[in-house]
Amino acid sequence: MIAPGSLTIRPAMPADLPAVLALYRELDAQDATDLGEARAIFDRMARYPDYTLHVAEVDGAALGTFTLLVMENIAHAGARSAIIEAVAVAGAAQGRGIGRAMMRAALDLAREKGCYKASLSTRMSRERAHAFYESLGFERHGFSYIIHLEEAPASGEAA
Repeated sequence: MIAPGSLTIRPAMPADLPAVLALYRELDAQDATDLGEARAIFDRMARYPDYTLHVAEVDGAALGTFTLLVMENIAHAGARSAIIEAVAVAGAAQGRGIGRAMMRAALDLAREKGCYKASLSTRMSRERAHAFYESLGFERHGFSYIIHLEEAPASGEAA
């Protein structure tokens, strides 16, 4: 376990991007973009009203990351909702409480911003991640669907 007070969870800065990309590559080598594109995306994220990349660090080393997006809703009586995305913890640091601390921080931030719920998704094959999220109180809810847009018919095309 990480000693209390030695873990810092904070909004990422541009200088954190190489470490964040390394965490993503460790999780899935095909999932991370290159540094130049990551910088451009990071700049675009900064222009969103409430979309933040976070890092969890110990002794200056980024050992975890997640993104939190807070969305406004017209439904649900105008209550905001949060999406936690792109969660990663360095393999060598797993089991030390970093992921648990990151999720507590994400949920605390969502509460502070008036969100009525927080959601996340994970790949069906990531059974350890499912058990981890369930241990935190997340529940499986409904179905999640995706469509790869490069394969989907465009309007006017036969389905």
